[in-house]
Amino acid sequence: MTSEIQLAGFGGQGILFAGKVLAYCGMYSGREVSWLPSYGPEMRGGTCNCSVILSDDKIGSPVVQNPSVLIAMNQPSFAKFISDVVSGGTVLADSSLIDVQTDRTDITVYSVPATDMAKESGLTGGANIILLGKLIKETGFISMEDIEGALRKIIPPKKAQLIENNMKAIQLGYDY
Repeated sequence: MTSEIQLAGFGGQGILFAGKVLAYCGMYSGREVSWLPSYGPEMRGGTCNCSVILSDDKIGSPVVQNPSVLIAMNQPSFAKFISDVVSGGTVLADSSLIDVQTDRTDITVYSVPATDMAKESGLTGGANIILLGKLIKETGFISMEDIEGALRKIIPPKKAQLIENNMKAIQLGYDY
């Protein structure tokens, strides 16, 4: 099985971090993994996207042209990538920031008010991870154990308190 995932939004929304978490989840589950970031020269507010491939087979190219999953965190990214999603694919959109409307009837779209949920829960900046929680629930191609292991690997020991906050964000998205 191969899952091609496109994450897209503005710089500063944690797009690259969320992609890295997915890549580490793939490694924890013994899959072949590719993580390819793409961002503008701006530090925050510029365009940012990330391609992640998780596969049981060797990966020939890290480029994702037609993702099976799109995680969109802003309107320009939703508009740019929605047409690229394969038929039967899944889209997770942060409806706090996106007017989630599409003419496509061949994909499943989940509108999650992730930014609002993060703010209301005291997890400002956790919208990206809330969307990963929803991804876990709706696709099942990564497990809670893998995501917790990935977070423990990525987050340095001096910031260990962030693991708990990220797991709370995962659970929020999963329960939505």
